[in-house]
Amino acid sequence: MDLIELTHKDILQILPDRNAESHKGTFGKILLICGSLGYTGSAALAAMGALRCGAGLVYLCVPDRIYDIEAAKLTEPIVIPVTDCNGMWCKDSLSKILELLPQMDAVLIGCGMGWNEGTKVVVESVLNIYSGTVVLDADGINALDGNIDILRGRTGTTILTPHAVEFQRLGGVLTDDRVSSAVDFANRSQSVVLLKGHKTVITDGTTVYINPTGNPGMAVGGSGDVLAGMVTALVGQGLTPIEAAACGAWLHGAAGDLCAKEIGQYGMLPSDMLKVLPRLLK
Repeated sequence: MDLIELTHKDILQILPDRNAESHKGTFGKILLICGSLGYTGSAALAAMGALRCGAGLVYLCVPDRIYDIEAAKLTEPIVIPVTDCNGMWCKDSLSKILELLPQMDAVLIGCGMGWNEGTKVVVESVLNIYSGTVVLDADGINALDGNIDILRGRTGTTILTPHAVEFQRLGGVLTDDRVSSAVDFANRSQSVVLLKGHKTVITDGTTVYINPTGNPGMAVGGSGDVLAGMVTALVGQGLTPIEAAACGAWLHGAAGDLCAKEIGQYGMLPSDMLKVLPRLLK
């Protein structure tokens, strides 16, 4: 099996052109279902990751109890409050989400959602109902609790973005051969797997990308939320799921490398990566 290592030149060739006749709808309408009481930063970072990666319209659904916080944090995304249960997700949260889903070019679910039975209901409902590509991250992955049958039955593609512990929680068997582990699970789950870590592996079970960018300074809360938003934005702009995952991983790591070079690994933050990301897209 060929292992592909992308370069900056490759990324710029894959990214869609910005035609002079374009408008905000041209560059994707995406829905982010993220955040919960105590995890407001996750939702905000995912939304800004999507916008910094070129998304035209970003809709961010959050529990009503944290709406004021997110609306104050964010200027560009469209923040939409949904019915919640004490700042957490619940079955009643679905009403507004189901109304929005048919309009979307891609959906992200999971960043900072927290864990309760309501999260599980919302995640499973979106996977069952939405026919487009879903990026499943963090608590969205945890909500499956190893049940990958729901992924196999989807009409749309699922992009999974686990770190090692989440990968094993999903049912992946992690060995010293991370490539084979990711390929095996991508085939079993019929998903695109972005297995995070040193030399992140991205695969749909056939094609394999190895990401050469990134550094230990990125090992801080919020970094994965930025990545999830970036990948969702790229899907919304028309990249295939495997291309979006591979390009998103490269750009995310390269932004981290720029920050490490300029301010050092110890003090760099995900918000710093958002600031330098546009420099990699020109």
